[in-house]
Amino acid sequence: MPDNTQLDDPSRRQFIQQALSSSAALMLLPALNPLKLSAQPAGTAQTHGAVRPLQIAVPQAVLDDLQIRLARTRWPDEVVGAGWDYGTNLQYLQQLTAYWQHGYDWRAQEAKLNQFPQFKVSVDGTDLHFLHVEGKGPNPMPLLLTHGWPDSFFRFVKLIPRLTDPVRYGGRAEDAFTVVVPDITVVVPDIPGFGFSERPITPGMDTLKVADLFTQLVTDVLGYKKFAAHGGDFGASVTEQIALRHPKSLIAIQVLNVPPQYADADAAGLSATEKAYLKETKAWGKKEGGFTAIQTTKPQTLSYGLNDSPVGQCAWIVEKFYDWSDKGPDNRLPFTQDELLTNVMIYWVTQTAGSAARFYYEKAHDPAVTQSSYVTVPTDFVTFTHDIIPAPREFAARFFNIQKWTEMPHGGHFAALEVPDALTGQLREFSRAYRKT
Repeated sequence: MPDNTQLDDPSRRQFIQQALSSSAALMLLPALNPLKLSAQPAGTAQTHGAVRPLQIAVPQAVLDDLQIRLARTRWPDEVVGAGWDYGTNLQYLQQLTAYWQHGYDWRAQEAKLNQFPQFKVSVDGTDLHFLHVEGKGPNPMPLLLTHGWPDSFFRFVKLIPRLTDPVRYGGRAEDAFTVVVPDITVVVPDIPGFGFSERPITPGMDTLKVADLFTQLVTDVLGYKKFAAHGGDFGASVTEQIALRHPKSLIAIQVLNVPPQYADADAAGLSATEKAYLKETKAWGKKEGGFTAIQTTKPQTLSYGLNDSPVGQCAWIVEKFYDWSDKGPDNRLPFTQDELLTNVMIYWVTQTAGSAARFYYEKAHDPAVTQSSYVTVPTDFVTFTHDIIPAPREFAARFFNIQKWTEMPHGGHFAALEVPDALTGQLREFSRAYRKT
């Protein structure tokens, strides 16, 4: 592999420096959609650096190397009639890889991603990539969207325009959000170790730390005094921790699942429904939880294969999109090949397979994360029928101050990509009760 494609430096900053020196994996464009930031209050210590506008521009050498690796894939065999029972189906993956080689256009997808205003900023010593999209309405509510695994800010690309420009999608102007997606005014960040945020190489980057960083991003960097927050998967865990650690910064929260640590709750005093839920959850973990076991114990070992083989990386991710989504009566994935591959590509070009896996390890090894807590911030809970195992309300109510509960008949783990209109409707309805807060 040529020297100018060796993007395996131990820190995210080194990755960016080397990429910039070889025609730039990330181009920082100073004239792109500058943010209006509030002044730092007198007498307070500034814990963040300057906000730098960003455009994604992966070096061509990285894409050329990808094609070489795809062409040289050494395919394994497969048990006859295995389907997806043993993991990612061989025939499906070969077909998807053929499209990746001969039909998929990263530059076209890159251009679509660059239509969103993106930025980077160092918060408390960690470089965060985030989208900040201002809402088109009389008084947009600031909304933080936090993704999970195995995805990134890409989870929300269908949701963002629906939230920030509601009239265009059949809504009311007064329902607009400003969106912050750290990867409505909407803010969407990438969790450190995911997407284009920095890859941490020191221990401790767990949901508690991310909750603090994201709160600082929204309040200190962007200047919003209070905001709403939404998340599923790890995003629900981060949102929970923001509510526990920074409740005065929140208007309300919306989560799609109970954080996984509560699956180990003591069954004493639980209802029959709750006990059945915990039993089902444990059975699922035994059958389907191999990814959790390896990523919470030996993520480094896993990372060598994922970081070296694009097909291996693709198989690791696509299996979850297959297993955790609502495939409907015809058993077809609710994602296009372009959507699946763009999500995989974000992991590949940023080399974040290992750092994303480490997030499981960090979360599992911090006792504070696994403590049982109760969120007092008003909570909207939305479950999707085809998510992994939706919790019953009575169990979720042990940990959250639930003000509204909705069970959606369609959609799975990646609802923002699968059923964006349905989730947008839930977010609009959720926010209306707090618009004057």
